[in-house]
Amino acid sequence: MTDLSRTTGLQTEIVELIPALRAFARTFHRNTNDADDLVQETLAKALANLNQFDRGTRLKSWLFTIMRNTFCTKFRIAKREAPGSKKCVSGDGIALPSQEWTIRARELEEACNHLPEPYRAVLEYVVIEGRSYDAAAEKFGCAIGTVKSRINRARQQLAARLDEDRR
Repeated sequence: MTDLSRTTGLQTEIVELIPALRAFARTFHRNTNDADDLVQETLAKALANLNQFDRGTRLKSWLFTIMRNTFCTKFRIAKREAPGSKKCVSGDGIALPSQEWTIRARELEEACNHLPEPYRAVLEYVVIEGRSYDAAAEKFGCAIGTVKSRINRARQQLAARLDEDRR
């Protein structure tokens, strides 16, 4: 048997096995289009490597092996290169620069240093340390209203100073 007649005979057998290949492809893909793509890729690989088929083996088994290997390879690649996966860099969005916040923190610290001592001490104790107005009044020996007033004045002075720095 010549190579041409052998190849023609194998091609005819392959065409006859297309329905079986489509049924087997549906075990891998629920979507009909994806299953058809898998069949097409399997047929292309089989026809390109027809010279590697051993005549003593079953053609159907050979084609099924090609299909299974093709599916497994595509599955591994898709798993490795999955768009939108949690670890994908594209999901991170933009990274905001930290320099602006560093500068703003320095400006705030500088503005706090210019506050009068009674205002700065009460502001640090209540706002930064998170203590209550009652505890601040007791510590600084004044009324709660005085503590609230000092904090309010400190905030106003900070806002004015930070607003000046922006201009």
